[in-house]
Amino acid sequence: MKNIVLLLFLFTASLGFSQQTDNVDFNTAKAHIVFGDLSKKEVTGTITYEFEILKAVDSVFIDANKVVFSNIVLHGLGVQADVEFHNDSNRLIIYNEFKKDERYELKFDYSTQPKKALYFIDWDTSTALSGTISNKQIWTQGQGKYTSNWLPSIDDMNDKIEFDLTITFDKDYEVIANGKLTNKQINDSTTTWHYDMQKPMSSYLVALAIGKYDKKVEYSNSGIPLEMYYYPEDSLKVEPTYRYTKQMFDFLEEEIGVPYAWQNYKQVPVKDFLYAGMENTSTTIFADSFVIDSIAFVDKNYVNVNAHELAHQWFGDLVTETSGTHHWLQEGFATYYALLAERHIFGDAYYYWQLYDYAQELLEQHKARQGTALLNPKSSSTTFYKKGAWVLHVLREKVGDEAFKKGVKNYLLKHQFKNVETDDFISEVEKASGQDLTNFVNTWLEGSGFLYEDYINPLKAASKEIAQMITLDDMLLVSSDGLDNKINRYWENAMYPRVKAHLFSKEMIAGVNHNILKKALKSNDLKIRQAVALSLSKVPLELKTDYETLLEDQSYITIKAALFGLWNSFPEEQNKYLNQTKDIEGFNDKNIRIIWLALALVSDDYNPENETAYFNELTDYTSPKYGFEIRENAFKYLLWISACAENCKENLEQATKHHNWRFSKFAKAMLKSMQ
Repeated sequence: MKNIVLLLFLFTASLGFSQQTDNVDFNTAKAHIVFGDLSKKEVTGTITYEFEILKAVDSVFIDANKVVFSNIVLHGLGVQADVEFHNDSNRLIIYNEFKKDERYELKFDYSTQPKKALYFIDWDTSTALSGTISNKQIWTQGQGKYTSNWLPSIDDMNDKIEFDLTITFDKDYEVIANGKLTNKQINDSTTTWHYDMQKPMSSYLVALAIGKYDKKVEYSNSGIPLEMYYYPEDSLKVEPTYRYTKQMFDFLEEEIGVPYAWQNYKQVPVKDFLYAGMENTSTTIFADSFVIDSIAFVDKNYVNVNAHELAHQWFGDLVTETSGTHHWLQEGFATYYALLAERHIFGDAYYYWQLYDYAQELLEQHKARQGTALLNPKSSSTTFYKKGAWVLHVLREKVGDEAFKKGVKNYLLKHQFKNVETDDFISEVEKASGQDLTNFVNTWLEGSGFLYEDYINPLKAASKEIAQMITLDDMLLVSSDGLDNKINRYWENAMYPRVKAHLFSKEMIAGVNHNILKKALKSNDLKIRQAVALSLSKVPLELKTDYETLLEDQSYITIKAALFGLWNSFPEEQNKYLNQTKDIEGFNDKNIRIIWLALALVSDDYNPENETAYFNELTDYTSPKYGFEIRENAFKYLLWISACAENCKENLEQATKHHNWRFSKFAKAMLKSMQ
C-alpha cells in the first residue's frame, strides 16, 4: 500500500513539473566540474543552487538525464541536512514542505557519462589517432533541452539562472566558458578555471569548450573585450576568419541601441560541430570549417555566421522566447540584424540581393506546399530565419526607421533577462509608431500564404540591380528572338557584374553563345568568371585558352570547377592541369586536394610511381582524425572512382555512428549504395 501511495504521489506531482517556473525561481548555480576517464566521457561535479519559492509546494526538481547523485543537502527554513529525494533518470526530485517567499540552497555531487550535449573529440584511444593531427577537444551544444545531460539544470528556458562555472582540467589545455575568467589556479598537473556570470540566462546557453587554443583580443568602442580563439597552427588565418568582427560589434550596439549585456564576447572554433555556430551567452562556439585564409574569404567566410550569432546575444540570450511558437523572435531577428551588419560592411546592393535570395527560398518552399505561418512552432528553418528577416524588413519600411528602432530598444530594455512572446514586441512597435499592426500581424505572422509580389515589388523599387535582373530574366522567357540574340542582349544590357554573373545560372547558356562566354572569361570580376566555371562541365575548344586562366583565380570554388572542367574536356593535357594545381589544398575541407587526388588516380600515366601514396592519402582523409567535412569529401570521391577499399569501408562504418547526424546519415546512405 505504501508503494502504491508513493507511486500515486509521484504521478500527481509530475503533472505540475512543466509549470515549475510558476512556483519556483532558480536564481544562481555554482558548479565545479571535473573530468574522469576522457575516453569513457566521465564527468563529475558539485553544484549549489539557490532558489526562491513563489508558491508553496511539496517538491522541486532538477532536470538530469541519467545522472548519479550523492551528498544531497538542502538548506532553508526548518530543513535538515538529510532530505527525501527521488532520481527517476530524468529528474532529481526533492521532497519538502517548501514555504512561499522563502529562499533555499540545494547542494549535491553528481557523475555522468553524457550521450549528447557534451562532446569528447578525439579522446577515444581505439581510433589510434596520430598525435600530429589529432585535435583533442571537449565542447558543448545545449540548444533544445540538452544541457541537463552533462550539467543537472533546468531545461525550461523560462527559468533564467546565473551560472558560475569552475572547471578543473589538464594544464596543457585552454578552458573557455560563459562569463569572465576571474581566476586560474595552477595545480600540479591541472589548472582550475573560475568563470563568473553576472546576469542570468537559460540553461541551454551554458557553454564549455576545451582544447589547444591561442587567442587574439580586441576591444569594442564601448570597452567590451572581444576574444577570438584559434588553433596555434592557424595564426595566419586569424584575420580573414574574424574579419570585420569589431566593426560588426560596434555597429550592432549602435543600431540596436541597447548596450551589450555581458562582460565579454568570446568565439571558439571546434572540430565536428553540429551546426554553423551556436550563440551561447557571451561564448559563441562555431564550426572550424569557417577558419579560412584570404583566398577562401571570397567564397566561404565566417562573416554572416559571426554576425548572426552576435545578434543572438540580444535576441535569444538577453530576451528569450517563451516557446517554439515565438522562435522567430530569435532566429528571424538574428538573421535580419546579421544582414544589417553585412549591409553596413558590403553595401545596399548586397543587402537587397540577400533578401532576393531569401525570397527565392521561400518561393520554392511555397511551391513544394511546405509553407507555414511564422507563429507555427513546427515551421521550417527557412520560415523562422528567412521569412522572419523579411517580416522585420517589411515592418521597418511600414513604420519608419525611427519608430522601428525605438520599438526594438524599448522591447529589449523592458524584457531584458526575461522571456518574451510576439505580442511583447509588436506592442512596443505599435506604441513607438502609433500604428495599429493587427492587419500586419494577421498577414505576415499568422498567415501561411506566400504572395511573391509582396516580396519582389519592394525589391525592384529599392534596387536597380534587382529590377534590371528581373526585367532581363523576363526578356529571356518572352522574347521571340533566337536564343543567341536574347543572350547577347542580356549581356549587353546588364550594367552590373552581379546581373552578368546571374546570366550564367541559366541552363541554356552552356551550349550556346561562346562569344558571351569568351567575354565573361576576359572579365576582371571573380564572380562572373566563377559563374562561367560552374556553368561548364565540358569546355569548348575555342574557349580553352581563356578558360585555363581560371586556374589562376583567387577562388577555391573557381579553381576546383576549372580543374575538373579542363581535366574532363582535354584528356591529352590532364597531366599539365594536375601539375599546375598539385600544391593547392583549398578550403578547410580540402576541396581541391581531395578532387586532385581522385583525378590523379584515374588519369592515365600520371606519376604512376606515386599512385599508392595518392591512394593512401585519399583513404586516410576518411579517418576519424579528420573533421567530418574532409571525411565526407574523401568518401564521395573514393566512391566516384570505385576505390573505397577495406580501410575506407571501416571508416565509413565508424562514420555511421558519428555524433553529427548529417554526417552519419550520409555515411549510412553511402554504405547502402555500395551494397
